[in-house]
Amino acid sequence: MVNRPTTATPDASRTGRTPRADARRNRARVLAVATEVFATDGLKVPVQEIARRAGVGTGTVSRHFPTKQDLFAAILLSRIEELTGQADALAEGEDPGTAFSSFFAILVHAGAANRGLAEALAGAGYDLEDAAARAGYDLPGRLRDLLARAQQAGAVRPDVDYADVKALLAGCVARDRSNSDPAALDRIIAVVYQGLRTSPAEQAGRTSDNA
Repeated sequence: MVNRPTTATPDASRTGRTPRADARRNRARVLAVATEVFATDGLKVPVQEIARRAGVGTGTVSRHFPTKQDLFAAILLSRIEELTGQADALAEGEDPGTAFSSFFAILVHAGAANRGLAEALAGAGYDLEDAAARAGYDLPGRLRDLLARAQQAGAVRPDVDYADVKALLAGCVARDRSNSDPAALDRIIAVVYQGLRTSPAEQAGRTSDNA
Protein backbone atom coordinates (compact mmCIF):
# COMPACT_ATOMS: atom_id res chain seq x y z
CA MET A 1 0.00 0.00 0.00
CA VAL A 2 1.40 3.41 -0.96
CA ASN A 3 0.65 6.49 1.07
CA ARG A 4 0.39 9.92 -0.45
CA PRO A 5 3.73 11.70 -0.09
CA THR A 6 4.07 14.50 2.42
CA THR A 7 6.53 17.32 2.72
CA ALA A 8 7.47 16.34 6.26
CA THR A 9 9.65 13.47 7.38
CA PRO A 10 7.92 10.61 9.24
CA ASP A 11 9.38 11.69 12.57
CA ALA A 12 8.26 15.29 12.09
CA SER A 13 4.72 14.28 11.17
CA ARG A 14 4.42 12.30 14.38
CA THR A 15 5.93 14.91 16.68
CA GLY A 16 4.68 18.09 15.02
CA ARG A 17 8.20 19.54 15.11
CA THR A 18 9.72 21.24 12.07
CA PRO A 19 12.53 19.12 10.57
CA ARG A 20 16.05 20.37 11.22
CA ALA A 21 17.83 22.14 8.37
CA ASP A 22 20.21 19.22 7.84
CA ALA A 23 17.28 16.80 7.69
CA ARG A 24 15.58 18.95 5.08
CA ARG A 25 18.78 19.12 3.06
CA ASN A 26 19.23 15.35 3.24
CA ARG A 27 15.66 14.74 2.12
CA ALA A 28 16.02 17.16 -0.78
CA ARG A 29 19.32 15.55 -1.77
CA VAL A 30 17.86 12.05 -1.71
CA LEU A 31 14.89 13.16 -3.79
CA ALA A 32 17.10 14.90 -6.35
CA VAL A 33 19.41 11.91 -6.74
CA ALA A 34 16.57 9.38 -6.81
CA THR A 35 14.71 11.43 -9.43
CA GLU A 36 17.76 11.42 -11.69
CA VAL A 37 18.59 7.76 -11.09
CA PHE A 38 15.07 6.47 -11.68
CA ALA A 39 14.75 8.61 -14.82
CA THR A 40 17.95 7.27 -16.38
CA ASP A 41 18.24 3.75 -14.95
CA GLY A 42 14.67 2.75 -14.08
CA LEU A 43 13.00 1.60 -10.89
CA LYS A 44 15.20 -1.41 -10.12
CA VAL A 45 18.06 0.67 -8.74
CA PRO A 46 18.43 -0.35 -5.05
CA VAL A 47 18.00 2.12 -2.22
CA GLN A 48 21.60 1.46 -1.14
CA GLU A 49 22.85 2.80 -4.47
CA ILE A 50 20.67 5.88 -4.19
CA ALA A 51 22.01 6.51 -0.68
CA ARG A 52 25.60 6.09 -1.92
CA ARG A 53 25.13 8.57 -4.75
CA ALA A 54 23.40 11.02 -2.41
CA GLY A 55 26.25 10.77 0.07
CA VAL A 56 24.06 9.60 2.96
CA GLY A 57 23.49 6.35 4.79
CA THR A 58 20.64 3.98 3.97
CA GLY A 59 19.20 4.75 7.40
CA THR A 60 18.85 8.39 6.41
CA VAL A 61 16.91 7.40 3.30
CA SER A 62 14.68 5.09 5.35
CA ARG A 63 13.90 7.79 7.91
CA HIS A 64 12.46 10.01 5.19
CA PHE A 65 11.05 7.23 2.98
CA PRO A 66 10.37 4.07 5.01
CA THR A 67 9.88 1.96 1.87
CA LYS A 68 11.04 2.20 -1.71
CA GLN A 69 7.39 2.58 -2.69
CA ASP A 70 7.26 5.80 -0.61
CA LEU A 71 10.26 7.10 -2.54
CA PHE A 72 8.59 6.23 -5.85
CA ALA A 73 5.45 8.03 -4.75
CA ALA A 74 7.29 11.18 -3.71
CA ILE A 75 8.95 11.38 -7.11
CA LEU A 76 6.34 10.09 -9.54
CA LEU A 77 3.02 11.34 -8.18
CA SER A 78 3.85 15.00 -8.76
CA ARG A 79 4.50 14.16 -12.41
CA ILE A 80 1.23 12.24 -12.59
CA GLU A 81 -0.58 15.26 -11.17
CA GLU A 82 0.84 17.36 -14.00
CA LEU A 83 -0.20 14.79 -16.60
CA THR A 84 -3.77 14.55 -15.30
CA GLY A 85 -3.97 18.34 -15.45
CA GLN A 86 -2.86 18.24 -19.08
CA ALA A 87 -5.48 15.59 -19.84
CA ASP A 88 -8.21 17.73 -18.29
CA ALA A 89 -7.11 20.79 -20.26
CA LEU A 90 -7.14 18.83 -23.52
CA ALA A 91 -10.56 17.33 -22.78
CA GLU A 92 -11.96 20.80 -22.16
CA GLY A 93 -10.25 22.70 -24.96
CA GLU A 94 -9.91 20.31 -27.91
CA ASP A 95 -12.14 18.11 -30.03
CA PRO A 96 -12.18 14.45 -28.88
CA GLY A 97 -9.86 13.14 -31.59
CA THR A 98 -7.25 15.85 -31.06
CA ALA A 99 -7.48 15.54 -27.28
CA PHE A 100 -6.80 11.80 -27.38
CA SER A 101 -3.99 11.94 -29.97
CA SER A 102 -2.31 14.87 -28.18
CA PHE A 103 -2.43 13.15 -24.79
CA PHE A 104 -1.14 9.90 -26.29
CA ALA A 105 1.86 11.84 -27.65
CA ILE A 106 2.38 13.58 -24.30
CA LEU A 107 2.50 10.24 -22.48
CA VAL A 108 4.92 8.75 -24.99
CA HIS A 109 7.31 11.70 -24.71
CA ALA A 110 7.04 11.66 -20.90
CA GLY A 111 7.88 7.96 -20.80
CA ALA A 112 10.74 8.35 -23.27
CA ALA A 113 12.26 11.12 -21.15
CA ASN A 114 11.90 9.21 -17.88
CA ARG A 115 12.58 5.48 -17.80
CA GLY A 116 11.20 5.11 -14.28
CA LEU A 117 7.95 6.80 -15.25
CA ALA A 118 7.69 4.58 -18.34
CA GLU A 119 8.17 1.45 -16.23
CA ALA A 120 5.64 2.65 -13.68
CA LEU A 121 3.08 3.47 -16.39
CA ALA A 122 3.58 -0.05 -17.72
CA GLY A 123 3.08 -1.52 -14.24
CA ALA A 124 6.66 -2.77 -13.88
CA GLY A 125 7.89 -2.65 -10.30
CA TYR A 126 5.37 -0.12 -8.99
CA ASP A 127 1.58 0.00 -9.11
CA LEU A 128 1.42 3.60 -10.24
CA GLU A 129 -2.22 3.35 -11.25
CA ASP A 130 -3.30 2.36 -7.74
CA ALA A 131 -1.03 4.91 -6.08
CA ALA A 132 -2.20 7.70 -8.38
CA ALA A 133 -5.86 6.84 -7.84
CA ARG A 134 -5.36 6.87 -4.06
CA ALA A 135 -3.73 10.29 -4.32
CA GLY A 136 -6.61 11.60 -6.41
CA TYR A 137 -4.80 11.57 -9.76
CA ASP A 138 -6.69 9.05 -11.84
CA LEU A 139 -4.45 9.04 -14.91
CA PRO A 140 -5.79 5.74 -16.30
CA GLY A 141 -9.32 7.08 -15.92
CA ARG A 142 -8.36 10.20 -17.89
CA LEU A 143 -6.86 8.12 -20.69
CA ARG A 144 -9.86 5.78 -20.79
CA ASP A 145 -12.21 8.76 -20.93
CA LEU A 146 -10.28 10.44 -23.74
CA LEU A 147 -10.26 7.17 -25.67
CA ALA A 148 -14.00 6.65 -25.20
CA ARG A 149 -14.80 10.20 -26.27
CA ALA A 150 -12.62 9.86 -29.39
CA GLN A 151 -14.35 6.60 -30.26
CA GLN A 152 -17.79 8.10 -29.73
CA ALA A 153 -16.83 10.96 -32.04
CA GLY A 154 -15.69 8.49 -34.71
CA ALA A 155 -12.04 9.58 -34.52
CA VAL A 156 -10.67 6.28 -33.19
CA ARG A 157 -11.66 2.80 -34.31
CA PRO A 158 -14.22 1.23 -31.97
CA ASP A 159 -12.45 -2.11 -31.43
CA VAL A 160 -9.47 -0.56 -29.58
CA ASP A 161 -9.45 -0.87 -25.80
CA TYR A 162 -7.39 0.57 -22.95
CA ALA A 163 -5.03 -2.42 -22.85
CA ASP A 164 -4.28 -1.91 -26.54
CA VAL A 165 -3.44 1.74 -25.93
CA LYS A 166 -1.12 0.88 -23.03
CA ALA A 167 0.71 -1.66 -25.18
CA LEU A 168 1.08 0.87 -27.97
CA LEU A 169 2.42 3.44 -25.52
CA ALA A 170 5.03 0.97 -24.29
CA GLY A 171 6.00 0.11 -27.85
CA CYS A 172 6.50 3.75 -28.80
CA VAL A 173 8.68 4.36 -25.74
CA ALA A 174 10.75 1.26 -26.53
CA ARG A 175 11.40 2.61 -30.03
CA ASP A 176 13.15 5.61 -28.49
CA ARG A 177 15.59 3.61 -26.33
CA SER A 178 18.47 3.66 -28.82
CA ASN A 179 18.37 7.48 -29.18
CA SER A 180 19.93 7.04 -32.62
CA ASP A 181 17.19 8.86 -34.54
CA PRO A 182 15.80 12.07 -33.00
CA ALA A 183 12.80 12.01 -35.33
CA ALA A 184 11.89 8.40 -34.59
CA LEU A 185 9.59 9.10 -31.66
CA ASP A 186 7.28 11.50 -33.46
CA ARG A 187 7.34 9.29 -36.55
CA ILE A 188 6.27 6.17 -34.65
CA ILE A 189 3.57 8.14 -32.80
CA ALA A 190 2.17 9.27 -36.16
CA VAL A 191 2.24 5.70 -37.51
CA VAL A 192 0.47 4.35 -34.43
CA TYR A 193 -2.20 7.01 -34.46
CA GLN A 194 -2.80 6.44 -38.16
CA GLY A 195 -3.55 2.83 -37.27
CA LEU A 196 -5.87 3.89 -34.46
CA ARG A 197 -7.96 6.15 -36.64
CA THR A 198 -11.31 4.99 -37.93
CA SER A 199 -11.02 3.62 -41.47
CA PRO A 200 -12.78 5.41 -44.37
CA ALA A 201 -15.22 2.50 -44.64
CA GLU A 202 -16.07 2.76 -40.94
CA GLN A 203 -16.46 6.53 -41.25
CA ALA A 204 -18.80 6.06 -44.22
CA GLY A 205 -20.86 3.53 -42.28
CA ARG A 206 -21.03 5.83 -39.30
CA THR A 207 -22.23 8.68 -41.55
CA SER A 208 -24.95 6.53 -43.11
CA ASP A 209 -26.08 5.31 -39.69
CA ASN A 210 -26.45 8.89 -38.49
CA ALA A 211 -28.22 10.05 -41.64
